[in-house]
Amino acid sequence: MTLQVNIQAVDNNLDTAIKDKLNNKTKPLGSLGKLESIAFKIARLQNNLEPSLNNPHCFVFAADHGLAQQGVSAFPQEVTAQMVMNFIGGGAAINVLCQQHGIAFNVVNAGVASDLPSHPLLIDRCIKQGTNNSYTDSAMSQAELDQAINTGAQLVDEKHDSNTFIFGEMGIGNTASASLIMHLLTDVPLDACIGRGTGLDDEGLKQKLAILAHVAERHKEHAGNPLEVLRCVGGLEIAMMCGAMLACGEQKKLFLVDGFIATAAVLVASKITPNILDYCVFSHLSDEQGHRLMLEHLNATPLLQLSMRLGEGSGAATAFPLLQSAVALLNQMASFDSANVSTSNV
Repeated sequence: MTLQVNIQAVDNNLDTAIKDKLNNKTKPLGSLGKLESIAFKIARLQNNLEPSLNNPHCFVFAADHGLAQQGVSAFPQEVTAQMVMNFIGGGAAINVLCQQHGIAFNVVNAGVASDLPSHPLLIDRCIKQGTNNSYTDSAMSQAELDQAINTGAQLVDEKHDSNTFIFGEMGIGNTASASLIMHLLTDVPLDACIGRGTGLDDEGLKQKLAILAHVAERHKEHAGNPLEVLRCVGGLEIAMMCGAMLACGEQKKLFLVDGFIATAAVLVASKITPNILDYCVFSHLSDEQGHRLMLEHLNATPLLQLSMRLGEGSGAATAFPLLQSAVALLNQMASFDSANVSTSNV
């Protein structure tokens, strides 16, 4: 598959002006640390000395994985649908965090292996009820992959008034899928990519490694090819998230990257077009084993390290107020001149 995307590197024509504005705030140089780096990145992305975070929106993409039939998760597959019901009932961590921080929320049925009820918070874009089992087959057909990527992009297109997004995921078996994507696109040894996911014990982890080694061997001919790797071992929710991320890049919109699975989607997108990394902020370091190595591969520095490994966008939503603070400081903090403060005394 050849995907046509046009993501430009961010414009650097305001770089000096943004740095000057930050440096002339009433503070010692660099004393706000990473908040200054965040403010610089957002202002640069928006090519605006007074950036804004408008109508932030969180999409949680939910789908099932045929590979779950091999026993790669501590939880049964029906938990995906049960968690979707929890999302639309407002009871999940991401619901609480989005409500706290004023982030609009939807869960997207990308491919849940159950019939789901209609609900205002649920966007039904189900491509099929779960992927094929990558242990014996390719997870998706070419048409299914195309549809998933295009659907994710369309969801961003539809939110004309939003310039900031969080993308989360839910899908039993998706840490296995993300581990395979990581291994096949980075050459990191498979055992370093695999973690306990939803809570596997030592024996379960050993079994997971054996299963994923078989899957990796089956699809190794596609190693290094991001779209073929995504098609063969990915998930519908990961593919849809990847499409949404690419749309953000094309439209010059900011998105926050959550944990291990969301970073796997960014990894795919970055192999398609490295410029996508100009448009994202990595929110946190997950406790899932492979996440640190994946971030290192992307030369990414996450904002937080809170030992989180929940997924569903929770780490990104937790980090969102830091972006709000960074933008507010850039826009509202006094300069030395406006506050009549002498630089020689600071």
